[in-house]
Amino acid sequence: MGFVDQLLGPRSKYDERLPYTYEARMPIFEGEEEYNSYMSDTICGLIKYLAESGVDPLEVEIYEIFTDGERIIPKALYISEKGVWMQRKEICQSFKDHYDRHIYEGGCAFADRNCKGTGP
Repeated sequence: MGFVDQLLGPRSKYDERLPYTYEARMPIFEGEEEYNSYMSDTICGLIKYLAESGVDPLEVEIYEIFTDGERIIPKALYISEKGVWMQRKEICQSFKDHYDRHIYEGGCAFADRNCKGTGP
């Protein structure tokens, strides 16, 4: 990675058709507006982090964060029919239509991003 790339960050973050980052929100107390926040630059990185952290997929909402706003992601895109987190290959397949022409055989437009998750 060259100096300019290090300074500007991943090129895919400048593609306005793609989310800038992802955020999972899990209520701290039922019925309250306060929540714990988990973040990652990729959906697969966020889901991996949530799964490793023991977060119940049915208790969170995941948002795509764009420079001009946010959109909730339907749970069916990241939770299996059994109610558990999808694995990476399943996630890629599930999001293939959601990010048309950005996920393809052998790779994706998010490959230049950091896949680590963070959270409380």
